[in-house]
Amino acid sequence: MGFARACSVALVGVDGVVVEVQADLEPGVAAFTLVGLPDKTLVESRDRVRAAVVNSGAAWPQKKLTVGLSPASVPKGGAGFDLAVAAAVLGAAEVVDPGAIADLVLIGELGLDGRVRPVRGILPAVLAAAEAGYRQVVVPQQCAAEAALVPDVSVLGVRSLRQLIAVLTDGVVPEEEPPDPPGRPDPMLAGLFVPGAGLGTGLARGAGSGGEAPDHPDLSDVAGQHAARRALEVAAAGGHHLFLSGPPGAGKTMLAERLPWILPPLTRQDSLEVTAVHSVAGILPPGEPLVTKPPYCAPHHSATMQSLVGGGAGVPRPGAVSLAHRGVLFLDEAAEFSAKALDALRQPLESGHVVIARAAGVVRLPARFLMLLAANPCPCGRHNLQGAGCECPASVVRRYQARLSGPLLDRVDLRVEVEPVTRSDLLGRGGRGEDTATVADRVREARARAAARLADTPWRLNSEVPGHELRTRWPAAPGALAQAERDLERGLLTARGLDRVLRVAWTVADLRGRDRPDALDVAVALELRTGIARGATLPPGGGS
Repeated sequence: MGFARACSVALVGVDGVVVEVQADLEPGVAAFTLVGLPDKTLVESRDRVRAAVVNSGAAWPQKKLTVGLSPASVPKGGAGFDLAVAAAVLGAAEVVDPGAIADLVLIGELGLDGRVRPVRGILPAVLAAAEAGYRQVVVPQQCAAEAALVPDVSVLGVRSLRQLIAVLTDGVVPEEEPPDPPGRPDPMLAGLFVPGAGLGTGLARGAGSGGEAPDHPDLSDVAGQHAARRALEVAAAGGHHLFLSGPPGAGKTMLAERLPWILPPLTRQDSLEVTAVHSVAGILPPGEPLVTKPPYCAPHHSATMQSLVGGGAGVPRPGAVSLAHRGVLFLDEAAEFSAKALDALRQPLESGHVVIARAAGVVRLPARFLMLLAANPCPCGRHNLQGAGCECPASVVRRYQARLSGPLLDRVDLRVEVEPVTRSDLLGRGGRGEDTATVADRVREARARAAARLADTPWRLNSEVPGHELRTRWPAAPGALAQAERDLERGLLTARGLDRVLRVAWTVADLRGRDRPDALDVAVALELRTGIARGATLPPGGGS
């Protein structure tokens, strides 16, 4: 009789649970039993592991073999347990020293020929192992760089089971063919991202650097749209949600695609959070184990509620709101999304996370994103345009605009009507707008002011601060809120709307370099919130 144990990690959402893989050999008819709440993919590991062990030159034990996964109450799935199961079986058969693998965390899929293949979720799995006190992990060589992002953990990347056996037995490590080049991100999810927006190179080589052409969409490409550009800057500086409404061809999508490039780079902690989500989803770019730029997620308007907030059969998977964590979620043609899918966004917009309950368990996924909505005013897009020939009946226009519910729009801080581009703007007669690098510098300075003010609080952006705290701890200048209070009494603002106006006013004040909002800052915030002209204009350097 032989017994050995190794460790692996089960992922529940983006959280990991260390699982002890126990192998027990007893005299009897040769059989392989796997227990511990495995799913279909994990049950099939019996055949993969047996073939991999035999093809690696080791003898398969001809005894009654039982492999248990503990804790048994945690659902387990995927092929990432293959390497740990093989190591435990070899330890029980005394091919390797059982003591050498007892505190070893092994993650990886086995091919029938013994090669170790990469799996999703390496970073969150290694993070969970490190938090549980484990300091040695074995992963596929293609995933070693991702695993090495976790500090104080020794990472061994192997190409095959033969190499692992040689390392554990102090033998000569055989040479193996280089692993296949890592594939592109999951094709089912990769289409959610605009190439290069948040996942490619950074702003360091952007516009204004040595006269070279920018390697990303630049704000200077947008003709006109001064109000929308100002709103985009305010949204980036304070993390405020934005709604752009206007006719087709006015530049709504162009503005949205340039928003990620005026956001500051992710902090180290944010990078690890975003990378963990993308690793679980299988969309990490090849050769880039750490995501350092804010992601940009743009699902098609036919997306279901599950694809937006997360879900799926078995253990829920991250949706678009989680893939856009610490970045931008752009919903183009927002009125074409289903009402059920849009209203499902209301909870993550407030809390910054999504809690999904399924029969397989409850999963909490991060979802702190900046939402940008874009929509036409009517089905044909020509409503309110003089001489444009809109033939949509009034009832059709009302129904179309009502697809964006009041409770959802109440959570959107900035609402801008995008006007058609004029001939002078399009032909450049109105002057070239500011480039991305210039606006990004102001955004970074504004965020630095907010970060200094919120240094000893649980909040990081103005959009996250509760209204009560803004009214009591950081009050505006005397009399600055007079107009906003009148709008509240007139029903133009809700209580939530007043709080959001105050948050935007603080962001405008940060962009202007002021210590607290004054009447001008509140007027700008009210104009951006209600769309009613207040005669408020920012001075040069205070907005685009």
